[in-house]
Amino acid sequence: MALEIKKPVSFDLEDRLIDFAVSVVRYAEAIQSTKSCSHLASQLIRCGTSPALNYGEAQSAESRSDFIHKLRIILKELRETRIAIKIIARTSPGGHESNSNLLVAECDQLISIFVKSLRTAEANRAREK
Repeated sequence: MALEIKKPVSFDLEDRLIDFAVSVVRYAEAIQSTKSCSHLASQLIRCGTSPALNYGEAQSAESRSDFIHKLRIILKELRETRIAIKIIARTSPGGHESNSNLLVAECDQLISIFVKSLRTAEANRAREK
């Protein structure tokens, strides 16, 4: 069964995060089920789906500080996802390299987006004080 991971075509950040989460789940489900790969796949599913869920939380933040906190969580989870994908790609037999490269590239782009968003939110908070 060939795993299909597509480059993002959506410019809506929520949809893009959801598409990324779906790709992460498909990638995790496609790797070989050894003890170590199963452990890594479970961790990948948790951290790889978290950014989309936390983005929903950020949209309903109770304050700018709460919003910034949630953006930091999203960044933390994206960075964890990036590393988990790289570990799986290096340890899992089965030729997942092209899919892992696509996921890492998308993860890098999402990290860049959220780093910029976090900087903007922090600057706006500083101006309010």
